[in-house]
Amino acid sequence: MAIQPIDLQAIFSQMDKVGKTQAFLKDGQQIQEALHQAKAQQKLEENVKSVNESQNMGEDSGKIKDENRRGAAQDGNREQPDSKAEDKIQEKKDTIRDPALGRNIDISG
Repeated sequence: MAIQPIDLQAIFSQMDKVGKTQAFLKDGQQIQEALHQAKAQQKLEENVKSVNESQNMGEDSGKIKDENRRGAAQDGNREQPDSKAEDKIQEKKDTIRDPALGRNIDISG
């Protein structure tokens, strides 16, 4: 079966559409790849900015060392901070407070 001139005329008139379609397909793959890379970059930035859960490093990792207590234990002349706190608590218990204190407002002025 031979190609007739009318067939060539139809083919040539459709050649620009075929070229555009091929270009769109080629560009579509590049655009799709660029979008994928942009999403991956955005996810990476979110991971960097987010707060990560710390790994369990053992029981002693969460404890804070109190250097004042250690210094007080080494130097026998210093008073221990715990005894000062206990004295303040004892003073608060010894004071007598009026239960109506702070509840009445004097408007006679």
